[in-house]
Amino acid sequence: MMDLFDKDTKDAVDNNSQKNIPLAEKLRPKVLDEVIGQEKILASDGQLKSMVKSGQLSSIIFWGPPGVGKTTLARVIANEVSAHYEEISAIFSGVSDLKKLLTAATVRHSNGSKTILFVDEIHRFNKSQQDSFLPYMENGTITLIGATTENPSFELNSALLSRSNVILLERLNAEDLRKIFNRAIGFMGNAPIFSDDAISLIIHMSNGDGRALINLLELVGSWKDNGTVDAHDLKTKLSQRAANYDKKGDEHYNLISALHKSIRGSDPDAAIYWLARMLEGGEDPSYICRRLVRIASEDIGLADLHASSICIEAWQSYERVGSPEGDLSLARAVCYLALAPKSNAVYTAFSAARHLAKETGSIPPPRHILNAPTQLMKNNGYGDGYIYDHDSENAFSGQNFFPDELSGQVFYSPVERGFERELKKRLAYFEKLRSKRDENM
Repeated sequence: MMDLFDKDTKDAVDNNSQKNIPLAEKLRPKVLDEVIGQEKILASDGQLKSMVKSGQLSSIIFWGPPGVGKTTLARVIANEVSAHYEEISAIFSGVSDLKKLLTAATVRHSNGSKTILFVDEIHRFNKSQQDSFLPYMENGTITLIGATTENPSFELNSALLSRSNVILLERLNAEDLRKIFNRAIGFMGNAPIFSDDAISLIIHMSNGDGRALINLLELVGSWKDNGTVDAHDLKTKLSQRAANYDKKGDEHYNLISALHKSIRGSDPDAAIYWLARMLEGGEDPSYICRRLVRIASEDIGLADLHASSICIEAWQSYERVGSPEGDLSLARAVCYLALAPKSNAVYTAFSAARHLAKETGSIPPPRHILNAPTQLMKNNGYGDGYIYDHDSENAFSGQNFFPDELSGQVFYSPVERGFERELKKRLAYFEKLRSKRDENM
């Protein structure tokens, strides 16, 4: 049969096809040794490398931020173990798509062929859709590789998790991104020349995301005035990537945890950094204010009587003036809390009291501290024997205020820091008066 195209036409078609392939696809590794980053799992004795080498490949959930190689690893693994590879996205696929893929995998399995099914954004599938994978995973029809940016503990069914290895993928560091940069430049035709400061800046702008770095390079490569690219060119023509922050996802909880623990650890510099990260990420300042008030109660307590007031004042100031002026009020509160004396004595006391209250929920108060507004109640001993403390010496009666079954409980033990040092002295003083009263009885 005669060719429909001459050689020049074929070459032109092939060249155009290559031009239309995204740079990220051109750079995609074919074997594990070409993958950049994730040294912990890809080292010779790493979890993933060991699984692939041994041929004992189980289903996997890749958990990590965007652009760290989840899709790439899935494709490389399929290539390494010589398995048929299928890829779907939970965002765009439904039940009918899953049925077709699983039916085809069943046929391959009956013919002795392996199927790796990669499901991107697997957390987007509902419970029944996630459950649909289970029988096919159990009988070996598919090896499932799921990818998620969300915490699998909260987003994936326990049955699915129990049948999978969850592998944490880490954000790419500057060294990893520089390797990707150098590799990408080698694949770009007529690649622009980057100054050292431009290389550092574009790596910073990619924010740990390899795919974002490649896309930025592709964009710079499309500029018509390709000469030497410096940092000024990038700042002028490119937008800074928004920080990876989901106000309802893992980053939300990770950063508030970092802020809370930095304050508890009396580190104002770290605390104010995490505050800035949350505000830059678009966190609701009211949420931050609520947490600061909580921190004042939980970690400072009565060691500093001003801590809660400082937080409430910062909250009110922010509500009045908004951002950016109100941001400083939050920063002031964060620094104050970090440097305040710490005590969780109230928090511990309340937790213990609450636990005991749940266990003893129906025990009534002792009758001597009950009001007796009727004669019937008086006849039944309500208020009988109550001593009005102000009529006692030192305004302290030393009576028991616990239920008779629970007398002598101790929940609050102030620390030797801040104002609680004074409260500890007061407790000792009242205990001394109580002992003296008992001796005289």
